[in-house]
Amino acid sequence: MAAAPRQLYNSPTDVVGEMLEGVVLCNPALRRLEGYNVVVRSEIDRSKVALISGGGSGHEPSHAGWVAPGMLTGAVAGSVFASPSTASVLAAIMHVTGSGGCLVIVKNYTGDRLNFGLACEQAKAAGLDVQLVVVGDDCAIPDRGIGIAGRRGVAGTVFVHKLAGSLADAGASLAEVAAMAQTTASSVGSMGVALRSCVLPGQAREERIADGMMEVGLGIHGEPGAMVMELKPVDLIVDLLLEYITSTAPGRSYLTLAPGEPVALLVNNLGSSTQIELSIATRRAVATLEAPPYSVKVERVYVGPFMTALDMAGVSLSVLKLTHERLAALDTPCAAWPASGAVNRSPTVAAPDLPSGAGTGKPEAIKPPAGAVLLSAEQSAAVGGAIKAAAEAVQAAEGSLTAWDEICGDGDCGTTLSAGAATLLAELPSYSLEHPASVARAVGGSLERSMGGSSGALYSIFLNAAANTLAAAPPTPAAFAAAFAAGGAAMSKYGGASVGHRTMLDAMVPAAEAMAAAAAAGQGMPGVLAAGAAAAEAGADATKEMAAGAGRASYVPQATLKEAPDPGAKAVSFWLGAASASLS
Repeated sequence: MAAAPRQLYNSPTDVVGEMLEGVVLCNPALRRLEGYNVVVRSEIDRSKVALISGGGSGHEPSHAGWVAPGMLTGAVAGSVFASPSTASVLAAIMHVTGSGGCLVIVKNYTGDRLNFGLACEQAKAAGLDVQLVVVGDDCAIPDRGIGIAGRRGVAGTVFVHKLAGSLADAGASLAEVAAMAQTTASSVGSMGVALRSCVLPGQAREERIADGMMEVGLGIHGEPGAMVMELKPVDLIVDLLLEYITSTAPGRSYLTLAPGEPVALLVNNLGSSTQIELSIATRRAVATLEAPPYSVKVERVYVGPFMTALDMAGVSLSVLKLTHERLAALDTPCAAWPASGAVNRSPTVAAPDLPSGAGTGKPEAIKPPAGAVLLSAEQSAAVGGAIKAAAEAVQAAEGSLTAWDEICGDGDCGTTLSAGAATLLAELPSYSLEHPASVARAVGGSLERSMGGSSGALYSIFLNAAANTLAAAPPTPAAFAAAFAAGGAAMSKYGGASVGHRTMLDAMVPAAEAMAAAAAAGQGMPGVLAAGAAAAEAGADATKEMAAGAGRASYVPQATLKEAPDPGAKAVSFWLGAASASLS
């Protein structure tokens, strides 16, 4: 049985009209043509060339999002992924066209060519001066010399809208605007990749792309890509897309770049990719284009959703060869276009030196307190072994911690703590292990540098407070227990949580109390750690019955929280238990 769609629609049959109502409602400079799914400017200078584009819906912000002075005069919206009717296109043309004439820009799909083309002929028969430009910028499929379909129109079409619209707004003739559109269309190449296809309104998701795979060269309607392959790191994906865009293999040669040539880059969100993913792809695309063998100069970069495919998870790259005229047209202000696509050529600035004790010093620079009683070589080795065991236990528990945090938090506990553990293990060989205070400061520094979110800050507070206590006393089990308690108190002070709030303190505070009792009874470090580990485990398990009083878990219903213990508290029990076991 197919899963029910997870979509915010009233009715699949009403999505386009209701969408356009919302678009126009939020922009006083727009109007909807009564009786049609057509968006036009509220003020039109019909002495200038009008620009019309459109096609199936589902590509938002294309096409209505580009209706503004300096870009489109009107946009015609069909049903999702379906060409609009000829009548709708003709109504749009007749509304916007005056003495300046009208340029119609369509993407290279059969339905659009037919319906927009027929509307153009009907408009000409009515005495209007109309021209049509077809954009086919897709570089996925080689020209095999058969068929008439040709290259699909994808995200590079937006460059055509911008450059032709800028020229039209400046008062150029229809012939000049059409020439700009045509030369731009022949100077841009695009290629996309998707990790998940899209869901049409009212339909269940088609899980065509398996986990761990990607489709390269797919269109903007969810149609299959030119090839399917294993998912690669984003740097390799970007390099692959650029390789196909600039390929000179037989049947390709769609876009040939010369070293030193200026280009513009469009990094397009196909629907549901995150800004993180887009930014990572952008820095690679710019670096790859400006390095051999391309060695071009990326003059402008535009990043975001330009030509989407509903909620498709993926990205496409479009590369446009620039001339002085095209660059000037890109930079012409337009309310619908990004204010600046300039590339930052000075992306970094020298960082200031931080004051000592800020936790950013290298571990090897952290030394025992002057005049302190040092640990023996055997004791130092035991300390190193306990730290190693604790870090490895956290890494081993990453999956469980993440699963629990997905229930009662934001799902990053396992990965966050594991990242800190990895850095700790990498830097452990450079630690000075002769005194617990220097060890605590070194561990705190490692975690502060590598463990994000509140966990990194809390652990660093704990360890620095513990180090301050350890620095003032000889290294004894009692001193260790007191330092552990001081660290927990500091976490409570700065973090605001306390025992019973369903946090890591519900493991740490009982552990500190048990350690103090064991030390007072004359237990050595193995006994003190064992007592603390047992108390931490019991405290962590008890969090399943607690209401959260701090952190993201405080927003989660109590019934849901009972399904899992607090992952932060469980992490404490894991690393403390492993450290204890290493001494036994």
